[in-house]
Amino acid sequence: MAARTKARKRALDLLFEAEQRQVNALELLRQRLAAPVTEMPLNEYTVTLVEGVVDHWNDINDAISTYAQGWPIERMPAVDRAILRLGAFEVLYSEDVPEPVAISEAVALAKELSTDDSPRFVNGVLARLLEVKPTLL
Repeated sequence: MAARTKARKRALDLLFEAEQRQVNALELLRQRLAAPVTEMPLNEYTVTLVEGVVDHWNDINDAISTYAQGWPIERMPAVDRAILRLGAFEVLYSEDVPEPVAISEAVALAKELSTDDSPRFVNGVLARLLEVKPTLL
């Protein structure tokens, strides 16, 4: 597994855990940096992703809510929310990841970790965000 793919998975784990535990994702990130729970320390890109999602939290949630037609964000499976937030950050704000790669990576996470319908849903929402990106930023 490529380093960035692993970093995305770790970022997803942190975002998901923070939401489930109802704690701030940055605080959880800081805790994990200070006292890692795995043998491998957090990758620098994992930190970038979590910080980026949190920095753009409201805009990302608004964009997902707007373009996930018929699916209020609070009704989505929690793992799908985390995947979409991560993917939306990379599609909308990352300057060093090509948007199709970000979408592909998010879809791969959905295939691995969520429902049978989630990959198509994640792909659709992120593809729509890419289409409207010039109007969002």
